[in-house]
Amino acid sequence: MSPASFAVIVAEHGGPEVLRWQARALPQPGPGQVRVRVEATGVNYADVLSRRGGYGPGAPLPFVPGLDAAGTVDALGEGVDGLVLGTRVACFTAGGSYATHVLAPAAFCLPLPPGVTPGQAAALVPLSTAYGVLQAAGVQAGETVLIHAAGGGVGHLAVQLARARGARVLAVVGGEARAGFVRGLGADAVVDRHAQDFVALTLDLTGGRGADVILDSVGGETAERGLGCLARFGRLVTYGHAGGRPGLIPTAPLHREGRSVIGYSGGTLRQHRPGQARQTAQAALEALARGEVQVHSPLALPLAQASGAHQQVEAGGVCGRVTLLP
Repeated sequence: MSPASFAVIVAEHGGPEVLRWQARALPQPGPGQVRVRVEATGVNYADVLSRRGGYGPGAPLPFVPGLDAAGTVDALGEGVDGLVLGTRVACFTAGGSYATHVLAPAAFCLPLPPGVTPGQAAALVPLSTAYGVLQAAGVQAGETVLIHAAGGGVGHLAVQLARARGARVLAVVGGEARAGFVRGLGADAVVDRHAQDFVALTLDLTGGRGADVILDSVGGETAERGLGCLARFGRLVTYGHAGGRPGLIPTAPLHREGRSVIGYSGGTLRQHRPGQARQTAQAALEALARGEVQVHSPLALPLAQASGAHQQVEAGGVCGRVTLLP
């Protein structure tokens, strides 16, 4: 008899080669949970960090990576209301979406809006993060928004959502391929960090005023230098340190110029303010349904080839989101 379920297992921390496709018992939902038959999931950078062993406390080994998915509800746990078998949903998980079946809290399962495909909705983490950081910054029409890592999974969505709010977008990318990609998304100006100084160019493009909002997932020196091109009363939103270390922010430029530094974590929001997290995710899906934003996923691979997907993400060779399909 064929195994009931398959998943990508991380039994030891390391490179992409530690990702193994294995049979496992079909997971059973507990109270307040549903089981989703996965139709699409994707690679978030947090998955890469978890695989390496460098994402906070991390999940105990062995574990199944993956934080979001889309698919069909095929089992309900005790006490679940508002969802029925056969409903197509996008969901947040506490890990485990690199699988044919995943368990998710019913509160974090959102029915797909009409016209939204599972491949698009499976990007729930980057979609809600992009929507959430713009919301946290209070971006207004006519403001200038500087977006780091603008060609990546979150960044390319933030470019589109900022444009939908009527903002002027300055996009920072690495390399000409990504520069062309974000220009196609509607960025007003693009900075290639390999060849240009983002601080100097931002000041030049804004007549010395600086950006009203900076969205920074890189951290380190990038965050520290960002204050040098942040406008008076501007807001810097930090939501990661993909560059390898957190930034050290001096306070004097903040109080003297009325600038703000805002921290954002979707995981913290889901843990401590679940109602707000669901509202943000719902709003992001509705923006997707209205056509304000599109998830660009030029690479879709079978889940069994998750190691190859991780190699591509780490190499920086993919613009947008990498999708995994059972």
